[in-house]
Amino acid sequence: MCASRGVSTRLQLSKRRGGEGCVPALSETFCTKIHQKQKTVSVAYDSPGGNGLGKTNEAEGKKQKWAPKNWEQQLSNIREMRKERDAPVDQMGAGKCFDSDAPPERKVSYIKQTTAILKQDYAGDIPRTVAELVKLPGVGPKMAHLVMDIAWQDVSGIGVDTHVHRISNRLKWAKKETKLPEETRLALEEWLPRDLWSEINWLLVGFGQQVCLPVNPRCSECLNRDICPASRKR
Repeated sequence: MCASRGVSTRLQLSKRRGGEGCVPALSETFCTKIHQKQKTVSVAYDSPGGNGLGKTNEAEGKKQKWAPKNWEQQLSNIREMRKERDAPVDQMGAGKCFDSDAPPERKVSYIKQTTAILKQDYAGDIPRTVAELVKLPGVGPKMAHLVMDIAWQDVSGIGVDTHVHRISNRLKWAKKETKLPEETRLALEEWLPRDLWSEINWLLVGFGQQVCLPVNPRCSECLNRDICPASRKR
């Protein structure tokens, strides 16, 4: 009798204090503490709109990856200027990718050494990774990434030679000016869509051989003359 009366009393007290969700057997004091806690608890990632997105996630969603101004139009114009495929790189392809500054005797030495290594360690084939390719005599990151793309159809990175390096800096395709081709590669890969990595070397090399020359670039003939930061308008 006493137990029943006690339970009934606790239920009534709980309801009067807004405690309908409490287990009947809980004491009045414990139920009150639970509801006090529930009133003060807040979830950090709940937004006022109730969509579950927190302020941090909202900020990240609004934050866009850096990309150079007008790069899509510049790229489209370069494609247009390269549509004839009549630059030296189009005639010689990857055979023109070697280091043109290396003395002839050094090139011969590289070829002999590399041939021996490929025969001994790779059964006459070539390595399948950039790390292994750059260990070969005379092979740097540029050539390694080009070989990965051409030989293995694996786009591992952008092949950056002097043309790509020069033109990327002229177009401001890096957040800040780069001093070395490898720095340019890393800068380009930060923002350039990956599906363009394979194409960009061929486009810029031919463009650099015909229009955006190292000395006296032909800005008056360039479709980018009005949107190129380095353009010499006449």
